[in-house]
Amino acid sequence: MRLLLDSFWRAVAYCMLPRVIVLSLLPLGLMVLLAAVFGYFFWDATVAWTREALDAWPLLSSFWSWIGRLFSGDVTSVLAPLVVVFAATPVIVVVSLLIVAGLMAGPLTTLVADRRFPALQRKKGASFFGSVARSLGLTVLALLALVVSMPLWLIPPLVLILPPLIWGWLTYRVMSFDALAEHASAEERAALLRAHRLPLLCIGVLCGYLGAAPSIVWASGLLFAAAFFVLVPLAIWIYTLVFAFSALWFAHYCLDALAQLRAQREAAAALAGAGSASEGGADQAVLSQWKSP
Repeated sequence: MRLLLDSFWRAVAYCMLPRVIVLSLLPLGLMVLLAAVFGYFFWDATVAWTREALDAWPLLSSFWSWIGRLFSGDVTSVLAPLVVVFAATPVIVVVSLLIVAGLMAGPLTTLVADRRFPALQRKKGASFFGSVARSLGLTVLALLALVVSMPLWLIPPLVLILPPLIWGWLTYRVMSFDALAEHASAEERAALLRAHRLPLLCIGVLCGYLGAAPSIVWASGLLFAAAFFVLVPLAIWIYTLVFAFSALWFAHYCLDALAQLRAQREAAAALAGAGSASEGGADQAVLSQWKSP
């Protein structure tokens, strides 16, 4: 419990560091860049295609005509850009978050290691590509679990329990592995994940519930369309900050646990060496007494 609470408060404090804040703002910059590239190369063609698609729907053509007569304007010419924006924004957001998520975990773990554990030896127990392959495999398993458990979401209590548990399990398996990949050996990592399975799962579940916070902002964006372009960047920043906090929490916990494990093993080895030395000295004393007349 001490390690859990200590790592929590340290992660909160690290979220206020300028470096972490800059990393959490990167998705906004990436979103603006991707939106600018999309607008420059594909905006006109996409809007024209969307307008043609709206006009081509037989069931809605009469509705557009009625709305046009009511407001004295071409409704599809106004609606087409809005449809493109609402359809393209989630894609741009997801791509930005995936890029930043892949680039944030390593630097945040390095930040914790350099500030708190500069003397901790790096045994490099996992490769980058192995970590990526493992993360993709676990993500597929989590998505399958979500799909299989969807019928149970109709039961009111389970919809608040099952998705956070699944995402918490995924977060625990991926982030704990990544936090130890650089510093722990394969044997040390397996021992730590086995000994601290329950606290790490608790961290993952809590981070899973925190990850639901941007959903409230998304829902607000749908309800208040006028503030959509303000609420969407806010949701992205909150989500990225939650990701940064999660990575920092796992990094503080796992690296502290690794340092304690190595200290315990070194103390046990020193004690065993001292015991062997004392036994050897006693044997030499007995031998010398036996040889003396």
